This record gives sequence, structure tokens and C-alpha cells, in this order.
Amino acid sequence: MYLYPSITLPVAAVEAAHREGQEPDEFYCLRLLDATGVCVVPGSGFGQRCGIFHFRITFLAPGTDWIDRVVQFHEKFMRDFGEGI
Repeated sequence: MYLYPSITLPVAAVEAAHREGQEPDEFYCLRLLDATGVCVVPGSGFGQRCGIFHFRITFLAPGTDWIDRVVQFHEKFMRDFGEGI
């Protein structure tokens, strides 16, 4: 089973991704992996519309602790790039 949550990325994060030669959602996904160990796939690999960001996550893992890790990461990511939630 897959989930495809949409994410809004701050301009600073989009710019940082481009400086690193990455798509913005790829930048987000790699940082999520580094920070939490949760592996997701950037939506840019699935032909998402320009300016719309999402990722794909498989939710077959037992338990739900990964959800809290994703939420905490996203809140910190948004603070780090200048757009609190």
C-alpha cells in the first residue's frame, strides 16, 4: 500500500535543492532519510506537475511510530528553511 502525501516546500528549500543539483522533493526525501531513517520516494520520479511536491511512502511497516518521526521532521524542516507551520 502506498500513500502520496503532498508537501509544501519553502522557497529557501527549493533554492537549496537547486544549488545541490537536486529536485526539491528529492532534497526533502534525502533529508528525511538522514534525519529519521524513514525511506520515501520523491514524487518527481512519478511525473508530478511542476511546482507541486509530494512523495510516496509504503505503509506496510508494523506500528505507527514512523508517522510521528515524519511529522517531527517536517516541522523542523519548515522551521529550518524559514516557514514555520
